Amino acid sequence: MTTDKTGPSASRRQFLTGAAAIGAGTVAATVARAAEPDPLITEVQSWASSFGDGVDATPYGLPIKFEDDVIRRNVEWLTADTISSINFTPIHALDGTITPAGCAFERHHSGAIELSKDDYRLMINGLVETPMVFTYADLERFPRENHVYFLECAANTGMEWAGAQLNGAQFTHGMIHNMEYSGIPVRTLLNEAGWSGEVEGKWLYVEGADASSNGRSIPLEKALDDCLVAIKANGEALRKEHGYPARLVVPGWEGNMWVKWIRRMEIMDGPVESREETSKYTDTLADGTSRKWTWVMDAKSVVTSPSPQAPITHGHGPVVITGMAWTGHGKITRVDVSKDGGKTWETARLAADSGDKALVRFYLDTEWNGEEWFLQSRAMDETGYVQPTKAQLREVRGLNSIYHNNCIQTWWVKPNGEAENVEVS
Repeated sequence: MTTDKTGPSASRRQFLTGAAAIGAGTVAATVARAAEPDPLITEVQSWASSFGDGVDATPYGLPIKFEDDVIRRNVEWLTADTISSINFTPIHALDGTITPAGCAFERHHSGAIELSKDDYRLMINGLVETPMVFTYADLERFPRENHVYFLECAANTGMEWAGAQLNGAQFTHGMIHNMEYSGIPVRTLLNEAGWSGEVEGKWLYVEGADASSNGRSIPLEKALDDCLVAIKANGEALRKEHGYPARLVVPGWEGNMWVKWIRRMEIMDGPVESREETSKYTDTLADGTSRKWTWVMDAKSVVTSPSPQAPITHGHGPVVITGMAWTGHGKITRVDVSKDGGKTWETARLAADSGDKALVRFYLDTEWNGEEWFLQSRAMDETGYVQPTKAQLREVRGLNSIYHNNCIQTWWVKPNGEAENVEVS
């Protein structure tokens, strides 16, 4: 059954003024305080009676100290060391869709390197008329485009295949970020080198300048379609951990294709089948066989609040359920939210039209009165694809997979407002 509730039945003004019935102690205490003088209103505070920082106190702006818990986090036991490892975006603490670069997740295969613009080189070779080498200054002279895209690691939510494992949206779904990239279309650079124009059966092999090189083979058709060599993100230089000074952008495809510190692109007659596309980033099925070339990230969503790291703390009454959705197949067209583990669904409000291969924020304005919730969200994209349950994924792929887990996530919201990662079968 699907309903179309878009707002709480009791007004927020009633709850905020104390006119509505109060169930939770925390809300009752808050309203009771409203009847007494509030020193934060009636007394002059220190910040209103002295000078603040001058304009040069922080030449490069940083978050205020009250937000010092909004940081990337690592799971220490996940990998042997942090050189070849990953950390997670604090998606539970963010809103909107653009991920600040300073808390956007990192994934390294041999650590983040320091490569200056002066030392940077990009080679194009293989099936081209004129092999070329570009400096960073050369790249800045080409026409640029700006696009907002999500980047999701293929292993995002991978630890949840066997059951509920990690207690927090940051850890279950935080291998993702969404940025505005400024860069040069790959097709522009290949045209400069004089590629033949033949696409069928041709591949582009891309490698990075770090020790791992993370070489990946990309069908030439995709490279020519929408791939970029990005030199800026969110309006500024790429961060070191995100591939400064230049990285590949492969919209809608798994993050390991987005080669950082990109140093070479070679047009070839076939894929290289490198280590990172054979022993890694393939999907082992129940019968022991593995599927490969599963690049596209299917439609997916997650409720970021309420969630284990973002419990309900304000007591009963109006509450905003929010989260994000994305798809590598174009645009998200709809997100539904369930409070009862998938028995019934309500259509959420999309904050804005979904961009192509970009995150979209959704909201469900509702109310909570201490009842248990089994919160879920499911996304639908413009191809008609509907985000599957974990049981539906397991029917096809068994329990051996790590990558491309886009199942519906469940948070158990308890009567005290706390939330826990659970699996609903």
